[in-house]
Amino acid sequence: MKLYNYFRSGTSFRVRIALNLKGLSYDYIPVHLAKGEQHSDAYRAISPDGLVPVLDVEGQPDHALLSQSMAIIEYLDETHPEPPLLPRDPLGRARVRALAQTIACEIHPINNLRILKYLAGPLGLSEAQRTAWYNHWVMEGLRAYERRLQDLAQERARLGLPPSVYSYGDTPTLADCCLVPQIVNGQRFGLVYEGIPLTLAVFERCMQLDAFQRAHPSRCPDAE
Repeated sequence: MKLYNYFRSGTSFRVRIALNLKGLSYDYIPVHLAKGEQHSDAYRAISPDGLVPVLDVEGQPDHALLSQSMAIIEYLDETHPEPPLLPRDPLGRARVRALAQTIACEIHPINNLRILKYLAGPLGLSEAQRTAWYNHWVMEGLRAYERRLQDLAQERARLGLPPSVYSYGDTPTLADCCLVPQIVNGQRFGLVYEGIPLTLAVFERCMQLDAFQRAHPSRCPDAE
């Protein structure tokens, strides 16, 4: 497999974590978003929307090109089911997807690079204003994530179960693949995290695992 990605891309980071958790090897193909390489004709032939990541799955018809990190991770989970990134039961899968989509749908889309560039360019916002925008929406989403974790912890307590080790249960899931890149990206922007103790505890536990450490932007071949 080949992964077209960018070291600072949170969506690329998600897929790198999933590949590592699955123990899958891949060729790392860098696409430098800040330099605009995603807009080249060559890359548009690979990714019509000019986004990362893209997973080139060799052995499939025409080397199937998969886009969108969530779809890629679920494909990996279905084709390489161990260790699972989604629970076996429908309710558990729905809850993990809800956690993951709190990051992937509510936080990331309005804070990614092209949005921040638009705020700076056509809308003329200052760096301070862009940072305020970023911090506001990230913390709005992470506080919602924290509330979800609180609800799940209370439910486990009512059932006489110990607290979850990770976002949901005792092994990393799709939710953790999304959470860790979001926290790391916020750290790069100098965001001070307060009032989300369960979320930060999950992050710290994830970062003790080799699969998350190796996926970190600082460990990527194109890291700057």
